[in-house]
Amino acid sequence: MAFNKIWYTVALGLLLPFSYAHTDFFTSIGHMTDLINTEKDLVVSLKDYIKAEESKLEQIKKWAEKLDQLTDTATKDPEGFLGHPVNAFKLMKRLNTEWGELESLVLKDMSDGFISNMTIQRQFFPNDEDQTGAAKALLRLQDTYNLDTDTLSRGNLPGVKHKSFLTAEDCFELGKIAYTEADYYHTELWMEQALKQLDEGEVSSADKVYILDYLSYAVYQQGDLSKAMTLTKRLLELDPEHQRANGNMKYFEYIMAKEKEANKSSTDSEDQMEKETEVKKKDYLPERRKYEMLCRGEGLKMTPRRQKRLFCRYYDGNRNPRYILGPVKQEDEWDKPRIVRFLDIISDEEIETVKELAKPRLSRATVHDPETGKLTTAHYRVSKSAWLSGYESPVVSRINTRIQDLTGLDVSTAEELQVANYGVGGQYEPHFDFARANEPDAFKELGTGNRIATWLFYMSDVSAGGATVFPEVGASVWPKKGTAVFWYNLFPSGEGDYSTRHAACPVLVGNKWVSNKWLHERGQEFRRPCTLSELE
Repeated sequence: MAFNKIWYTVALGLLLPFSYAHTDFFTSIGHMTDLINTEKDLVVSLKDYIKAEESKLEQIKKWAEKLDQLTDTATKDPEGFLGHPVNAFKLMKRLNTEWGELESLVLKDMSDGFISNMTIQRQFFPNDEDQTGAAKALLRLQDTYNLDTDTLSRGNLPGVKHKSFLTAEDCFELGKIAYTEADYYHTELWMEQALKQLDEGEVSSADKVYILDYLSYAVYQQGDLSKAMTLTKRLLELDPEHQRANGNMKYFEYIMAKEKEANKSSTDSEDQMEKETEVKKKDYLPERRKYEMLCRGEGLKMTPRRQKRLFCRYYDGNRNPRYILGPVKQEDEWDKPRIVRFLDIISDEEIETVKELAKPRLSRATVHDPETGKLTTAHYRVSKSAWLSGYESPVVSRINTRIQDLTGLDVSTAEELQVANYGVGGQYEPHFDFARANEPDAFKELGTGNRIATWLFYMSDVSAGGATVFPEVGASVWPKKGTAVFWYNLFPSGEGDYSTRHAACPVLVGNKWVSNKWLHERGQEFRRPCTLSELE
């Protein structure tokens, strides 16, 4: 019997969507899209492997069925069966040759191709830092937008196109990551959610014993001794021999006994326990609270009287020849500081060109270290960025000219166009664009002075979240594709305008692309003359 050869091939080239490994995937949705293609190709590879295994088993099955029938007949009358010389020959052939071929087929490892592909692809996979970063992003979104664990777990978010949910195992993983950060508040929330989903009958590999172990300790760390004891008792009902739980229970009982020995009255004890069970969020700074409220669209400080002084208009760039016959649409977003928005100021085609130029260069966004004056990554800025020069593309050059025409400022001393793409829960916490008095060396290397103004393009709509907020003045500016906002960071005197402190809110749902131009002082001496008043 001759067995058919099984060929299992996968084009490795299809499984290499990019030629180099990215890092910090969680900081850019744009780069995470590459992972979707990688996973899709791996699924195709896996299905090919399954087909190869099924084909192999089908051949083995046919051989077994054929031999089963043959041996049934032969064993009923062995001598009579072998009396036929052909049967005798075929028996010798089968045992000497064909069973050996079958053995080779059974031993043939059909997974070689798939494992090779996995090995190649693994170098492009996210790492532990990415998984932790994505988990922290979910916790950040939960806090910023006041989302309860059940809402987040069930994926009930505004503006979602592809609804997804978290399993009990996912919730357990989030709780563990919070635990490793000593964030017992979120540990409790997510371990309770995992337990709730298991109690509701969800089939999962997550173990209630492990969940209760983490949960009881997190609750104890927050001062709720009574609840910690209750959870530990439940754990011991499931696993009476659990060493740590038995030790914890003895310790909890010892603490309770000490409290009684201190002759505390039952009323005082109850009051104390009530205080201990009160679980509070992290004590955010006032600015943090204002920032989060503005991200949710709350806490806006624009009064109706001030609102009446905000207008929209057709703007020609102070009689700029390019815009006299075709002025652009401009509207006031805020009065102090003055923030204006330009509508339909960048086309979809220009946006796609800028994104295509930037995407291969995207790297973890950096901030200026006020002590060293150098660029460094920071946990409070979760995005990736790339820099584009005007000489690289006519589109970038045209955009730079447009900014100069409409602001009246010289862009020859400006920084290159920075393109940014935000990741999971991507944000940039409150910051100044300009250098303060205690940061004299922030832009020393550029030699163009301080950042006088900021121009910010919105290159995508965002389904939920992602606003640009100004906590000092209570302003929120929401992303709208094809628009740009502009404000001055410095007064004409050259002093910094501290009311321009701003932040990029976490992206709750969607993908946020922006690009910005930081214009500097040099070259503006006659375009925006200095005044004698410090705050003018």
